[in-house]
Amino acid sequence: MTPPGPPVVHVVLPGDVDDVTVPSGGNVYDRTVCDGLAAGGWWVREHPVPGSWPRPGAPARGRLGRTLAALPDGASVLIDGLVACAVPDLVAPHARRLRLVVLVHLPLGDETGISQALAAELAAAERAALHAASAVVATSPWAARRLLELHGLPADRVHVAEPGAARASLSRPSEPGTRLLCVASVTPRKGHDVLVEALAAIAGLDWSCACVGGLSRDPAYATRLLQLIVARGLDERIRLTGPRTGARLAASYAEADLLVLPSRAETYGMVITEALAHGIPVLATAVGGVPDALGRAPDGSLPGLLVQPGDAHALAAALRHWLRDAELRQTLRAAARQRRGTLPGWDATVHRLGAVLAASDPSLRTA
Repeated sequence: MTPPGPPVVHVVLPGDVDDVTVPSGGNVYDRTVCDGLAAGGWWVREHPVPGSWPRPGAPARGRLGRTLAALPDGASVLIDGLVACAVPDLVAPHARRLRLVVLVHLPLGDETGISQALAAELAAAERAALHAASAVVATSPWAARRLLELHGLPADRVHVAEPGAARASLSRPSEPGTRLLCVASVTPRKGHDVLVEALAAIAGLDWSCACVGGLSRDPAYATRLLQLIVARGLDERIRLTGPRTGARLAASYAEADLLVLPSRAETYGMVITEALAHGIPVLATAVGGVPDALGRAPDGSLPGLLVQPGDAHALAAALRHWLRDAELRQTLRAAARQRRGTLPGWDATVHRLGAVLAASDPSLRTA
C-alpha cells in the first residue's frame, strides 16, 4: 500500500505578498505561515493574485475566478481575507466543493479614511464571504470578537492564530530615550498626522523620530504628511525613511529607544511584538488588538504606555512623560525585557493555523 503523501493546502494571496517596497504586517504574516507550513511537512501551493485588493479591477477578478475554478474538488484552501472578503460572488460559488478557510487581518469596513457607504458595502461583502467559508481565522482575540459582532458567524467557526515574534537581539538604548521610532505604512489608519502634531507640541524637548514605512499605499496622504511636517518646522527632526525590511529594519530597532504606534485602527500590531522582541518599550493607542499585542510582563507590569486614538494632546503628554522621567524609562525598559521572554514564536501560529486547516478537512490531519 502506497503511504499517503504530504497534506496539501492551496494558499491564495495578494499579489504583492513578497514586494519589499510595500511591506505590511499582513504580508509578513502570510509569508511566514506559508514558509512555516512548508517546513512542517505541508505541500503549500501558493497562488498570488495581483490587484488593488480589496477593490479589484476586472483583470484581478478574472484572475481570481480562474484560480479558484482550477482548484480540484475537495481541495483545502487558505485565502487571505483582503482577497476573499471583497468578492463573495467569486468565492461563495466554490464553497460547496472547496474547503475554504479565510484569514482575516482586518475587517474591511474598519479601514480608516473610507466613506460610510463604502465601509457598509465592504462589510456586507465580507459578511457574505465569511458565511460561505468552512472556517475563519482572525489574527487576534479582539479581531475574532469583532467578526462575531459584525457578522453573526457561528462561534465555533471563528478561530484565532496570533502572529508570532521572531527572536531578536536587544536594542542599545540611550539613557535619555530621545530616539523615537514609528514602523508603519504611511496611511491614514496608522495616524502619522497625529504623531506629527504631538511631536510639534513637544518641540522644545530633545528628540528625533524615524518613521519607517512605505509611502506608496496612499500617496496623497503621504504628500499631506510631508507638508504638515514642514509646516510644523520638524523636517530636520522627523525622517520618513521609506520601507525597510530584513537587516535594515533590524538596524532601525537596534537604534531605537521607544516605538510609537499612533494607529486609529489596528487588528493586532505586529510591530509592537517586534519592538518587544528587541526589548524596546512601546507607546501606542489603546485600539483594537493593540492591548493583546502589548501584553504584560510576568510580574503584571505593562511594557509600555497606551493612549486614546486620534488624541494628539494625550500622545504628546505621554511622550513628554517618557522624555522627562528617567525612572519611568527604566521601569518600562525592564518590563519590555521581561515581556520579551514570554513572546510566542511563529511556530505557535503555524501550529494553530495547521490545526484549523486539519479540522476543516479530516484528510489533512497530521500526527
